[in-house]
Order: sequence, then structure tokens, then C-alpha cells
Amino acid sequence: MQDIAFWPAKRLAAHLRRRKIGCLELLDHYLKRVERHNARLNAIIATDLDNARKRARSADRALAKGDTWGPLHGVPMTIKESFDVVGMPTTWGVPELKDNIATKNALAVDRLLAAGVVLFGKTNVPLMLSDWQSYNAIYGTSNNPWDVTRAPGGSSGGSAAALAAGLTGIEAGSDIGSSIRNPAHFCGVFGHKPTYGICPPRGQALPGRVAASDISVIGPLARSADDLDLALAAMAGPDDVESAGLRLSLPAPKKKRLRDFKVALMFDDTNVEIDRSVRDRLQALADFLGQAKVKIDDRARPDFDSMHQHRTYIALLRGATSGRQSEAQFERNVVTARTLRADDDSYFASMTRANVMPHREWIAHNEERHRMRLKWAEFFKDYDLLLCPTASMAACPHDHVGERWERTIVVNGKPMPSVDQLFWAGYASLAYLPATASPIGFSKEGLPIGVQIIGPQYHDRTCIAFAGLLEREFQAFVPPPGYE
Repeated sequence: MQDIAFWPAKRLAAHLRRRKIGCLELLDHYLKRVERHNARLNAIIATDLDNARKRARSADRALAKGDTWGPLHGVPMTIKESFDVVGMPTTWGVPELKDNIATKNALAVDRLLAAGVVLFGKTNVPLMLSDWQSYNAIYGTSNNPWDVTRAPGGSSGGSAAALAAGLTGIEAGSDIGSSIRNPAHFCGVFGHKPTYGICPPRGQALPGRVAASDISVIGPLARSADDLDLALAAMAGPDDVESAGLRLSLPAPKKKRLRDFKVALMFDDTNVEIDRSVRDRLQALADFLGQAKVKIDDRARPDFDSMHQHRTYIALLRGATSGRQSEAQFERNVVTARTLRADDDSYFASMTRANVMPHREWIAHNEERHRMRLKWAEFFKDYDLLLCPTASMAACPHDHVGERWERTIVVNGKPMPSVDQLFWAGYASLAYLPATASPIGFSKEGLPIGVQIIGPQYHDRTCIAFAGLLEREFQAFVPPPGYE
């Protein structure tokens, strides 16, 4: 019988409401699992057990009176380290911030608490949330529960590892370069990158920062699609300073059966190679969808050049993160940019130029972005969704040598630049589109593989609903062995 720790949060909440198990009892069950399993994963890196137990007791007392706080009443939760939680560290893995203790919750934290969660800890991240691995000098390295010699992804790697290993009930992360989708794919869980702007990021920022970053979003990770829908509903909606004049109304999915959908399917792209392990699972998914009478087109694409789209994304991505540079770093990059050849289109050159580009140049890239947004809108008049890889390969071995853009990953037995993974990140991110990462099976080595489900802007719930149909009819979450 499956351990209750692996149940979806929605099922846990229903069990708690019926008082089949107590809120404190469930929290303690997770904490015992953390004691038993977290040492080999290093997924959860900070806890506040006293306050968590107080809240769990209050949740039990509320249920005894017939009061329910929200749809996630009593569900134990951890959250990505980059979210502010009162009394807990927010460091983004930066050693200089190791003593930074939050005095106010992130808005998303308050909203999840209002939905009823019992928040008990924080999960690991890479330095500055800037890697598809999750390691830093403060907390060390997080491991993938399917193979501890491999990364759980990043930057929400601790989140996905804790979920997959049954150490927490639900999670939330952030995503600017697939930081929700990549860990979900690597660890075999569900993750949703929302439409840009629908989940206010206030309090998920470096100390002192209040402005929302371009491209970056916050969103949920979970062990089921229904959980994504619940958590997104809790997190989404205008910030308090906007709520007097704005409201959010995400359309409900119009189609209830797989056969009702018309989808485009990308197995790969001429500009980036996909490992056979990923392509095989996408082919298996395509075969299944065909048998389910889904209308599939494996040639349909938005009407723009994919490499131009990728270069625009890299420029705006690195522009969005350029404010993280110190003055000294900025000055060094200015000097380096002057030495680059005009025909150098390597990732390093593109990144360096974007780190120091003038605003006039940013405006030109932004104009290209919005032209592509309109192309996407035209595309989605004919197709409900686009399905494509989440990453080029399954979870990769730990590799902490050198800079990220200097490292390689192995794709079809050949070394490829690790930054090639950004191609699939940008496909949804650049144009503000929602995208759900959903498990679709395993490689021959037993590593999870996911699909990225991209939808029209604000049709987040359609992406999640399609993932739910795949969950029920094709591939659900599977716990990794050894965490029973």
C-alpha cells in the first residue's frame, strides 16, 4: 500500500477534512520521513518545526469546530528558499546573505497559508537561482531521488526532489529559465509555469528588491495536476496594490476529453538535438494520443524562426538578470563586450552583450518579442496546445566544475553545451505563455521524462487540465524506489 506521504495534496486535504488523520499527525509523519531520507537528498535545508506544529494543532482544533481554512487545510508544505518566510533565511544561495532572516512573508506565502497549508520548511536552490543543478556554498548539494549521483534540476531542484521523495505535500518555485519545469522533468513530478504576471512575486526576491523581473514567474509544483490547479488558484490574482482596479479570471478548460483537443507536437528542432530517451517517450505519447483520437499535427509551428526566437529570449533573459551584477562585475562585462568579435554568436558572447546592453537595444528585442506574441496568438487560433520537450535529456550527473556555460551535457552519447537546454525554456517564457511539465514515463536507465504543455496566454488551466488527462490515462506520478 502506498505511503500516505505520496498522496496528492488534494487527497490529503480531503482525508484531513474527514478527520481520517490529524493535521499534527500528518505533519509528524512527514517530519519522520525527512529525518529518514533527507540526509541523502539534502532537499530541505531549513525548517521551523515549532511554528509548524503550533499551526498544525490550530488546524486540528479548527476542524474539530467544523471550520476549514481553505482547500489545502492542514497539508504540510515546504517552499523554495527564495521565498520570504518570517523567521527563516532567504539567501538565494549567496554566502553574503546567509544571515538574512525574513521579517515578512512573501505574498504567495500568505496566500498559500490562507489556503490552509502548514508550512514547515524551505528547499534548496543554486547560487542566485541560476543553474539546472541545485547547490551552493551555504547549504551544499541537493541530489535526485531517482539517482543521487544526478542533479534534481534547478533552480527549484530542492522543491522537486522533496516532492518526489514524499518529504512534503506540495511545493512552490519560480521560473525564468525552466526553473519549475526542468526540476519537474528531472524528478518525475508536475510543475506549472504560469502566464507572466498572474502570480505576484512580491517577497520572492533578493533583499531590498520590489520590482517584478521581466520573464520571471512563480508557480506550483506537485504530485498531481489537480494539485497544480489548487495551488495556482491560491497564488494567482493581482497584488494588493493593483486589486482596486484589476481582477483575474482565468478561463476554465472548455474541453473535457483528450479526443476533443487539437494539438501540435514538436519532437525536436533543427537548432537543438534531443536525446533518444526523450524522443522515445514523446513518440510513445504521440502514439497514445493518436489511439485516443486526439487531433495531432507534428509539423505545425508558430510562424517565426525558432533560432531568432531563441536569440531574442537569451538577450531578454540576460537583460532581465543583469541587475544582479555588482558594479565591478558590470564594469568587467563592459570591457569584455568590447573585445567580442561582431560575428561571435556563442552563448557567452550573447550573455555578455545582454548584461550590458543599452536600453535602446533592449527595446528592439522587446519589439521582436511582442511580434512573436502575436504570431503565437495566431497559432493558437488553430491549435489548443503545443507539446514539446521540457529539456534535451533526462537528469544529468552532478557537474560543478567551471561556469555553467562552460559545462556540457551528454545527448545521444555526445557532449553538448549545457546551456542548450535554454532553447526549450524560452519557447514558452519569451512570449509570457503558460506551460505545464507533466510526467510521460522513464528512460531505459529508469530516469523520469516529462513533456512540456504550452498553451495560449491566460489558458493556464487548459494546460493543467490536459496534464490531468495524461495523468489519468497515460502516466501518473510514480514514487522513486527506496523511499517507501
